[in-house]
Amino acid sequence: MHSIERPVDPVTYRKVVGRFATGVAIVTTRLDDVDHVMTVNSFTSVSLDPLLVLFCAEKVARFHDAVLEAGVWGVSVLPASMEDASRFFAHRGRPLNGQLARWPHHLGESGVALFDGAIATVECVTTAVHDGGDHSIVVGEVTALDTPSDAAPLLYHEGRYKTL
Repeated sequence: MHSIERPVDPVTYRKVVGRFATGVAIVTTRLDDVDHVMTVNSFTSVSLDPLLVLFCAEKVARFHDAVLEAGVWGVSVLPASMEDASRFFAHRGRPLNGQLARWPHHLGESGVALFDGAIATVECVTTAVHDGGDHSIVVGEVTALDTPSDAAPLLYHEGRYKTL
């Protein structure tokens, strides 16, 4: 492994990696009859055989420990019309009770909440967790999926929400 002689400025790093446009998704899990929900833009396909996807969870977020303990999770890929949900679930410290009430949703086969307005949904069982600095990289095998809507996707680019 190569060592870096001069550190990269984190502000510049964030600006540079922010140039990579991403979709926006909400990841959900359920632990002890409580729904845990978090907005992510770090969701990606990993493998076709087996079918694997991953997302990254910040270690200090309460969602982190809940999803690791639950072992199952769902992903709802958001349409442009759900920016409000993305913003809401990106904020820390909101009350857990009733947090899903504003958005139509249903429980998937694994018992996790999936948003009815999503353009794609994926349910997973955790197969591996890797250290990723201040985040954990959570890898899951896909157990169910759907494409409930053909709406335009919500995008995130250079620190702002955008649409196609």
